[in-house]
This record gives sequence, C-alpha cells and structure tokens, in this order.
Amino acid sequence: MSEAEFTKLVDQYSALIFTVCYRLVHDYHEAENLTQDTFLTAYLNIDRFSGTNYKPWLVRIAVNKSKDYLKSAYHSTTSAVDCQTIEVLQASEPDYSPIEAAERIEAIRAACHKLGPPYREVALLHFIQDKSFEEISEILNRPLKTVQTQGYRARDKLRKELKEVNI
Repeated sequence: MSEAEFTKLVDQYSALIFTVCYRLVHDYHEAENLTQDTFLTAYLNIDRFSGTNYKPWLVRIAVNKSKDYLKSAYHSTTSAVDCQTIEVLQASEPDYSPIEAAERIEAIRAACHKLGPPYREVALLHFIQDKSFEEISEILNRPLKTVQTQGYRARDKLRKELKEVNI
C-alpha cells in the first residue's frame, strides 16, 4: 500500500476510529492518542492484512487498543474509570458488535451535522460527546432552559432522520 493510499484510508476512517475509542475510554485526549496509535499499528502491520475491507480491521485494532488502555496501570492510577467501563458499555448495547455500534455512532454523528446551527452544536455535544445540558449551557454560554429546549428539538429531528436510514 502506498503512502497516498494509506493517507486516504486515515482520512476515510479517522472519525470512526476516534468515535470508537472515545466511546470506550470517555476521554477526548486519550481517544485522540488511541486513534493515532491505531493507525500507527495498522501502518506497521499493513502487510499482514489479507482482506479487502479495512474498516472492521481498523475498528478491531481500536477496540483492542482501548481495552488495553483501560486495563493499564497508567489508566487505573490516573482515572476513576476502571475496566468495568467496557463491560457496562457492552451491556448497554448487547445486540451490537463493536463494529455495528461504531457504525450507529457514525450515523448519529452524520445526522447531527445535518441539523441547523442552534441544534447542531447541542446535538453534537450531548449525543456524541455525552455532555449534560448544564455543561453545554456553560460551554455555549446559553441559558440552561434554551439548551434543554434545543436538545429536545434536536432529539426529535434526529429521530426522524435516523428513522429514515433505519437506525
């Protein structure tokens, strides 16, 4: 695989891989690090890949990197989150494989980006980054009731949008 092809692969899947990592570790900066580590591992082992679809392979690397991070001594000494985070996440969506869950998250992210300006920001912060309405109110410097209303309206719009794509 050429460097240009690998760059295209990174561009195509970086948002998905970041989302997978973030959903597992719940730490924005660590998810960025794990995303880079995922692509570094993929680059170093690309000659071992024998399939044609890179997406499941990259997601599997990302999930494994995230699990390793959650089990690491560094994580357990620097964060209150423990290895049970993965189990809780898997228990909350038992019918979905990590790949299917990541695809659902990507569909939700895409639907959020289709929303109009006041709803897009709130939807991305609430549904993708798991921020509370109180946190969003502080981040966007808007009244809490305004943010809550925009959140509820965004949720209704997302339901309609996602229903059309069977999510």
